[in-house]
Amino acid sequence: MHWQVVFPLVLFLMIIFGIGIWANQHIRSSNSFLQEYFLGGREMGGFILAMTMIATYGSASSFIGGPGVAYIKGLGWVLLAMAQLPAGYFVLMILGKKFAILARRYQAITLIDFLRERYQSHTIVIVSAISIIVFLFSAMMAQWVGGARLIESLTGLSYTAALFIFAISVLVYVIIGGFRAVALTDTVQGTIMVIGTIILLIGTIVAGGGIDNIMASLVAENPNFVSPFGAEGDLTPLYVSTFWILIGVGVVGLPQIAVRAMSYKDSKSMHLAIIIGTVAIGTIMFGMHLIGVLARPVLPGIEIGDKVMPLLTLKVLPPFLAGIVLAAPMAATMSTVNALLMLVSSTVVKDIYLNYIKPAANDTEIKRVSFIVTTVIGLAVILFALNPPDFLIWLNLFAFGGLEAVFIWSVVLGLYWKKANKYGAIASMIAGMTLYIVIDRCYPSVFGMHTVTIPIMASLLIFVSVSLLTHHKVKDTALIIE
Repeated sequence: MHWQVVFPLVLFLMIIFGIGIWANQHIRSSNSFLQEYFLGGREMGGFILAMTMIATYGSASSFIGGPGVAYIKGLGWVLLAMAQLPAGYFVLMILGKKFAILARRYQAITLIDFLRERYQSHTIVIVSAISIIVFLFSAMMAQWVGGARLIESLTGLSYTAALFIFAISVLVYVIIGGFRAVALTDTVQGTIMVIGTIILLIGTIVAGGGIDNIMASLVAENPNFVSPFGAEGDLTPLYVSTFWILIGVGVVGLPQIAVRAMSYKDSKSMHLAIIIGTVAIGTIMFGMHLIGVLARPVLPGIEIGDKVMPLLTLKVLPPFLAGIVLAAPMAATMSTVNALLMLVSSTVVKDIYLNYIKPAANDTEIKRVSFIVTTVIGLAVILFALNPPDFLIWLNLFAFGGLEAVFIWSVVLGLYWKKANKYGAIASMIAGMTLYIVIDRCYPSVFGMHTVTIPIMASLLIFVSVSLLTHHKVKDTALIIE
C-alpha cells in the first residue's frame, strides 16, 4: 500500500463527492428534473464546456490503455494518436450553433430526442437506444477496468476489490449529482489531466537521462520503435489514415460527445471551448502517448500494458507528487464513465420509459426511475468487468467505431441536408451497426483498413440513396437555420 500516493487520491475523491452533494441541491430546487439532471440546465460556459468535452473524450484508454499500446508499438502509435487533436474542433464546428438551436427548439435532452423530432420515427428511437446501450456498455466496461487497474497498482488489493471500490465511488456522485455534477467534476478532472500529463512527461524524461539517451536505448532495442510504422511494421499508411476516421472526424457521431454540443450557454462559450479544448486535447494526447514510448527504457519488461502508466508514475516521481499525477488517469476514467452512465441512463429513462412505458410520469417518479436505472446499469457493468482483457483500449475503440457507424450520418445529414429522411436514416443506422459488428468480429483487417472505414462509407451511400428514392413519401421535416 503506497499511503503517500493514496492520500492525494482520497482527497481528490472527497472533492468530487462534495461537488456531487452541492449539485444535488440544484436538482432538488429545479423546476425541470430532466433538464437539470441530464443537461445541467444548459448553462455551461466555455471553459467548463472545453473541460467536460476533453474529460469525456480523454478516457482510461487515453491515460492507461493508450500509453500501454505505445509502450509496445513505439512512436508510430504517438503519430496515430495525434489524429485526436482536432476532435473537439470537429464536434463543435460541425454540430455547432445549429445543433444547439435545434436542440432547444425541439426541447431535446438527449441525442435521441433530436433524432426523433428530426425524423419523426419511433423505429429510429428504438435502433438508437439499442445501439447506445450495447456499445456504451462496452465503453463503460473499459473505464471500470481502467479504474480498477489503477487502484490495484497503488494499493496492492486484488483486481476484484479494486473494481468494487472504483465503481461504488463513481456511482455515488453520479446518482446524486446528475449532469451538473458530471460537468463540474469534469472541469476539475480535465485540469488535473493536463497538469498531470506535463509533470509525468518531465519526470519520465529526467528519469531516462534525457531524450537523446532514451531514443538511443529504443533504437538499440528495435529501430522500428522510432519509425512511423510501429515496432512490428503493422502501422501502415492505409491503416493509420483510416484509423484517423475513428478517432478524428468520426467523433462527431459519438452521442456522449454530441450531447455536450447541446448543453452550452451561448456562442461565445462555444468559440472559447474550441480554443481551450484543442490545446488541452493536444497536450494530453501527445504527452500521454509519448510517455508510453519513453517508459520502455525507464521501466522495461512490463507484461500488462495497462499497468505501464501507474507503475511508471510510482517509479519516476516522489510519492506525494505521484499521487497528484495519478489523479489524472483516475480523473480521466471517472469523467468518462460518469458521462457514459448519464447517457445510458437518459436513454433508458427519457427515450424508452417516458416515450413508451409511462409518458405521464411525474418528476418524483422520473427521479426514482433515473436513480434506479443508473444504479442497475453500473452494477451490471461491474459483473462484466470482472474478467478484463489485456488491453482495455480495444474495448473503448470497439464502442467508438460502433457508435460512429450508427450515428454520424443521421446527425450530420439531418442537420444540413433537407432531403434526409427517416427511411434513409433507419437503413443507414442498421447497415452501419450490422456491417461494423460483422467486420469487427470476422474480418478485422479487411484490405488493411481499420474496421470502421467500410461501415461508415457504406452507411453514407445507403443513407443518400434511400433518402433520394423515398423523398416523395415523407413530408419535409428538416428545420434549416440560415
